[in-house]
Formats: sequence, C-alpha cells, structure tokens
Amino acid sequence: MLLLILFIVKMANGLQKSIWRGRFYRYAPLFLWIAVVLFASTSEGAMQNTSRFIRPFLVFLFPNAPEEIIIVYHAYIRKLAHLSEYAILAFWAARAFSPSSIKILQEYGFIFSFVLVLIVATIDEYNQSFNSLRTGSIYDVLLDASGGLLMLIILKVRTVLRGKRVKNNSH
Repeated sequence: MLLLILFIVKMANGLQKSIWRGRFYRYAPLFLWIAVVLFASTSEGAMQNTSRFIRPFLVFLFPNAPEEIIIVYHAYIRKLAHLSEYAILAFWAARAFSPSSIKILQEYGFIFSFVLVLIVATIDEYNQSFNSLRTGSIYDVLLDASGGLLMLIILKVRTVLRGKRVKNNSH
C-alpha cells in the first residue's frame, strides 16, 4: 500500500516514464534470477531430479565409467552450478545497483551486490534445510558467495581497466 502511494506521488510530481522504464530493465532480470535461484532450491533441484538429465549426459560422455565416478561427476556439476548461478546473481545485482540514482547504491554497488548474494544464499540454504530431498549447508553458502565474489572481482577489474583505457586514449 505504501509503495502504491509512493508510486502515485512520484508520478504526480512529473516523474518521467523513461526513469521507471530504466529501473524496470535494470531490476527485472535481478528479481527474475532470484526467483530462478529460489526455485532451484526446491525439490526440483534435488540430486534425484537433476540426475534425470545430467546422468544420461555423463553416461554418454563417459560410457565406461563406473557408477561411483558418474555420481562424483554429477556432484561436481552441481557444485559448479552453485558457483555459476550466484555469479550470475552478482552480475545482475551489480548491473542494477551501479547506475542507480540512489547515491549510496551507486558508490557501493559492488558491496550491496555481495550482501545480496549472501542474503539469497543464506535464504536458499535455510529453505533447503526444511526439504527432505535437500540439505542446507554453510559450505554451500560459502561456495555461493565465492561465485558472487568472483563475478564482482571480474566486473571491478573490467571497470578499472576500462577506466585506464579511456584515460590513456584522452591524452
């Protein structure tokens, strides 16, 4: 209700539609990806369910591998998925926060992005602890945070290098 009132006040003050459109394009992928991550933490993302498509692929790639090796490879793929999905989350968060009109989000977008990754990872693992097909683990939170941090470091290095390139070209 409060958000609706704030929205009406902003619109009444002549806020341009393009500002809202820009925010939507920045934040929609972030919220959509959070929903994907949280959906993956349900029973649908359990090892028993992902083995329906990962296991046949692994057997195709390694037809002579013993079952124990296929299970280990499957576990590695799942851990790599943790790293990847939270790297993507960090990317969408940084993309949403960095160009924000809110000064603190703009200045500390990478920190807010990392905090969001930690919050979602913690909620994700907490949620899994109530599911009989899943297990909640602090180690998965650390793995998730590592994926997010890796992406944020890559983005920061890219930003710094791009800034140096622009600075060198202006001389």
